[in-house]
Amino acid sequence: MNLYFECKSGISGDMSVAALLDLGASREKLDKALQSMNLQNEFTYKISEVNINAIRATDFDVILPEHHHEHHHNHDCTEHHHHEHRNLDDVNEIIDRADTTESAKTLAKKIFQIVAQAESKVHGKDIKDVHFHEVGAIDSIADIVSFAVLFDDLNPEKVYFSTLTEGQGFVTCQHGKLPVPVPAVCEIASAYKLPLKITDNDGEMVTPTGAAIVAALYTGEKLPEEFVIEKIGYGAGKRKYENPFLRVMIIK
Repeated sequence: MNLYFECKSGISGDMSVAALLDLGASREKLDKALQSMNLQNEFTYKISEVNINAIRATDFDVILPEHHHEHHHNHDCTEHHHHEHRNLDDVNEIIDRADTTESAKTLAKKIFQIVAQAESKVHGKDIKDVHFHEVGAIDSIADIVSFAVLFDDLNPEKVYFSTLTEGQGFVTCQHGKLPVPVPAVCEIASAYKLPLKITDNDGEMVTPTGAAIVAALYTGEKLPEEFVIEKIGYGAGKRKYENPFLRVMIIK
């Protein structure tokens, strides 16, 4: 089985998780992994069906209880919640607690490492000193671990990605305004030679978590000229632009 991620409406952590759930990856394994990390007092999550332009899609929402705030895309501009500031070692410890396979844990750590490397470069800090409140720690942990567990469950032989389609303009965060693509996405795209295309959409379509997922799995291999689609998953995005969903296909 091979997977094709069609990133024509961008890519984020929550969109990626939702698309794999929509493809039929194991909700049971996801629940088991998230509950075993013992972060129940820090977040809950909701999986639901939504309609986007009359297309049924799956939505994955991480909810931070004291804020009653559903997340909208993780990046260094998310609202800053008053959780512990965790560094990469803390995050890896949490991943190790998860009741999931070693290969899922390895993938989750790899994705986090990619985000941390980008953040360390952007902020001019040593990677050990990057604190993940800068990328919305809890949202990121939930999204990245969930993605790794579901991807591991599907266990594809090959993964293909379309060009990453991104918006333009600026997003506002606690540091002021950041240009789109946000600096961490630029660092990841540069380090891993990810193909980018900038559109007229105003605002961010590719988040650092989304870019890191692609970087962790990207081989540069081109999609075959012909293939058969066996199944299609739609993962809903939260942003208000045209067609905010990620489509992932099982192909052969």
